[in-house]
Amino acid sequence: MAKKQHIAIYTTASLPWLTGTAVNPLFRACYLAKDGERNVTLVIPWLSPNDQGLVYPNNINFKSATEHEAYVRKWLEDRTKFISRFDIKFYPGRFSTDKRSILPVGDITEIIPDEAADIAVLEEPEHLTWYHHGRKWKTKFRMVVGVVHTNYLEYIRREKNAAEAFLVKHLNSWLVNIYCHKVIRLSAATQDLPKSVICNVHGVSPKFLEIGKQKKEEHEQGKPGFSKGAYYIGKMIWSKGYRELLTLLKNNQKELTGLEVDLFGSGEDSNEVKEAVKKLKLSVRVHPGRDHADPLFHDYKVFLNPSTTDVVCTTTAEALAMGKIVVCANHPSNEFFKQFPNCRTYDTNDGFVALTCKALSEEPAPLSDSQMHELSWEAATERFLKAAELDQGTVIKKPSKLPSTKLASLSSSPSLRKKWEDASAYIHTVVVGNELSRRAFGAIPDTLYPDEELCRELGLPSHPATKCCTK
Repeated sequence: MAKKQHIAIYTTASLPWLTGTAVNPLFRACYLAKDGERNVTLVIPWLSPNDQGLVYPNNINFKSATEHEAYVRKWLEDRTKFISRFDIKFYPGRFSTDKRSILPVGDITEIIPDEAADIAVLEEPEHLTWYHHGRKWKTKFRMVVGVVHTNYLEYIRREKNAAEAFLVKHLNSWLVNIYCHKVIRLSAATQDLPKSVICNVHGVSPKFLEIGKQKKEEHEQGKPGFSKGAYYIGKMIWSKGYRELLTLLKNNQKELTGLEVDLFGSGEDSNEVKEAVKKLKLSVRVHPGRDHADPLFHDYKVFLNPSTTDVVCTTTAEALAMGKIVVCANHPSNEFFKQFPNCRTYDTNDGFVALTCKALSEEPAPLSDSQMHELSWEAATERFLKAAELDQGTVIKKPSKLPSTKLASLSSSPSLRKKWEDASAYIHTVVVGNELSRRAFGAIPDTLYPDEELCRELGLPSHPATKCCTK
């Protein structure tokens, strides 16, 4: 009997933080394990109580990893309606307030025992390797697949920091080439990376498809479909599309007279968004963030999403699954959605106005069964296995292209290529193994190894270089 693949999925966030890198890898683990043909482990960050308070909403906190795991499984099973068959493990993490993200602490490859180290999926491979100090991922695992979620360069460009954008672009490319055999970019909105393919390997929670089926049945029965107008939902920070949306509304107030829009979100820029809304002559209401599957959203007809910082916007996919019309920018991040009749893309102010008015005046086209399948996690899992070349049960390692044209001749020689990668990995290990250089590149101080608190909470063995306690 053939040995099952073991897939370890490492990601950079966890519920109850409702961010894409918490939700999508969780569903990926669930559906990869669903048919029982492979062993799957989801590896997520554990935060100490102080950091939990900075990240998790509604004062949710966990006293133990066991309690946290129970929360994650219940959230997932409430949405899938079946018992998940994958394991969950935690790695020590710390929250970076300046980066607004969780960073790994210590060598997180150690979370998976050597005997189970087969295939690793790095959700946000750049993020997981920036400060990685430990075993080389390609040495630990037979196959390493990166899934690129975030358009880091776009965020940096918005801060108008050309030097940082240049550095991050080349650093990301260098690290991904060192540590990954294969890279999946969710859309062309991300930077081009070595050994990468473009494929949307995300789906939507079954809950949204159920809402879409219900709306389709109501349409077939001649019942009123959508009684509300336009809305937007997203983390309330300017870079998540709020600036673009409010600018479009402000510049076209006369043409959009009578338009009503509801905004739902919570975030650092909430107060500024509310102040900007007060200056509009249109009826725009601001509400706290909530779950997109909440019945409150079922009857909205039009989802407005002008964001151009997303790679593949989860809320756009959810809105389409619920049977709504989506008006979004003609941008690489929305390329996957153009296959759906209810997706309307614009290039200009006038285009936004025309599409919004048209969408509000007509009914959405009911989704076909094939369109619903394309949005599902079953279809996303099929796409992932194919894009990662794991669908045949074997791993084919192809020669990789080195990022420097001066070294391109080495790509024809596997032994020289390996020496180049090993040398690069050694240089990276030395740089991030020094506290001063780590800090210079933006690492959180004293995160080379887990501290005493993280060791105690996760039952980690002590490290000679720290005062960590044993379990």
